[in-house]
Amino acid sequence: MWEFLLYFFGYAVFGYSLLLLTSYVMLLIFSYKYSSGCKQWSDDYIRHMVQSSPYVPGISIVAPAYNEEKTIIDNVNSLLKMDYPNFDVCIVNDGSKDKTLELLVETFEMVEVPFEYVEKVHCAPFKRLFKSTNPRYSRLIVVDKVNGGTKADAVNAGLNVIDNPYFINTDVDCVLARDAMYQCIFPVINDSSIIAVSGTMSMSNGSTIHDGTLVNIRPSSRPIPLFQDLEYKRSFLVGKMGWSKINAMNNVSGGYGLFSTEVVVDAGGYSSTSFAEDMDMITRMIAYCCDFKRKYRVVQIPHTCCWTEGPSSLRMLFRQRIRWGRGLIQTMWEHRRILFNPQYKRLGIITMSYTFLFEFLAPIIESVGLVMMVYFAFTGGINWDTFFVTFFAIYAFSFMLSTFVVFYDYILGSSYTHIRSYLKLLLAAIFEPFVYHPLIVVCSMIGYFRFITRQKAVWKSMERKGMKQATVPANS
Repeated sequence: MWEFLLYFFGYAVFGYSLLLLTSYVMLLIFSYKYSSGCKQWSDDYIRHMVQSSPYVPGISIVAPAYNEEKTIIDNVNSLLKMDYPNFDVCIVNDGSKDKTLELLVETFEMVEVPFEYVEKVHCAPFKRLFKSTNPRYSRLIVVDKVNGGTKADAVNAGLNVIDNPYFINTDVDCVLARDAMYQCIFPVINDSSIIAVSGTMSMSNGSTIHDGTLVNIRPSSRPIPLFQDLEYKRSFLVGKMGWSKINAMNNVSGGYGLFSTEVVVDAGGYSSTSFAEDMDMITRMIAYCCDFKRKYRVVQIPHTCCWTEGPSSLRMLFRQRIRWGRGLIQTMWEHRRILFNPQYKRLGIITMSYTFLFEFLAPIIESVGLVMMVYFAFTGGINWDTFFVTFFAIYAFSFMLSTFVVFYDYILGSSYTHIRSYLKLLLAAIFEPFVYHPLIVVCSMIGYFRFITRQKAVWKSMERKGMKQATVPANS
């Protein structure tokens, strides 16, 4: 009986792998069709159409900050230089213990101002609000609050202050493209049913910055950020772009995304206890629209809107991905009523089902499969010829998928201008299945375990190294 169960599990894993590979192929096709439609609009045309619109929606950039003294000034300067006629920047100081708030106040000539705080969504207690005395920084406001333990809580504080119909949720370590707002608001102007827009993100670790603007944009030479860069491109250009084609996106990255303020507030704001606030918020926004029979769309655009400093050490990578793993199982548990529920249309039948089967279960199946493989190896139950053929086929598909993504990004002209930058990514694609992917699986399993055992967790800031400073501007 035991042997039968073992072999049954082996065949089940094989079938599961085929379904997963098939889903990737479908996403590739969907992604290509969707991006082909997006690329017909030039950047100049998008800017002209938005500017000529009788209604140019106001946008607030909400960026939580916790112990960000190394990078806060560069990043805020970058945000203030956005090319858009109607926006403001809301920095939420989430109880920083370093000089984050002091640097903001000193550099941008800020003073505390009276403010009638109205709590539209729940968050940790509000303390103070700062505005600049210098007209140059009139778009900037800083919220000082008690630390709420999660980024979601900090974003909620920003929502209680802003009054624009749309907001961008980002991180202060992120540097946004100057035209990012035009790119993200353009789909909204053309389709009022859009409740959220996701822009493509890349790693900034290998780039330099001058006066708040990225220059000499290139991937990092360090392996960990390089692997993440490849992972991000695969996620955005294949995963999110493909799901966008059929209106079944499961999240808009917490690093960069544009949202309808009204829908977010009506859906209850961000969950202050969530460690995957991006996935949780989109799930609740769509669920809200389904409950109240409201049309909705969530879209991904191929334009690179944001560069973020990713973890550069194993310790920081583990901290981040364990939190993501914990957030994934937390989200699946809290929204379990939606899973396979036809009442929630694509969200329940497609999005949540796929997330459960191929994102949540994948680390578990891989871990159990590894244990079973070791068992079969010691008991003589492995046909090694079949094993190596299967392994090579899966590896070849993984490498081909990454190669397609790298080539696709090059064709789109989204990230880098130098061929050698893309050669670095191809090199990472060779080693990723053996080096990087197993680490991500381990982190996910630890995150699951910590959630199941109810271990306490708090939002910790990533240790920023900051980007290299360029002495003079340069072309990217």
